[in-house]
Amino acid sequence: MDLQQQFETAATASKTLTQKPDNETLLQLYSLYKQGTEGDINSEPPANPFDFVAKAKYEAWEKLKGKAKETAQQEYIALVNKLKG
Repeated sequence: MDLQQQFETAATASKTLTQKPDNETLLQLYSLYKQGTEGDINSEPPANPFDFVAKAKYEAWEKLKGKAKETAQQEYIALVNKLKG
């Protein structure tokens, strides 16, 4: 199975975890997924300063700027596998 297939399998598996991860782990999953699919962040920060969820997601993804898509995919796969274990 190539990296892209493993990544897609992990993305599917992340939706069926037996326990919901904590918020920090959810942000990590989100940002690695976005970096692995879209690459560096390509949008403006959220305009509403009180939309804390959108702000946290934006900042988590922004921290991964410059990380290769393949590296983000590998880290995402490893994190999902750890959460499944």
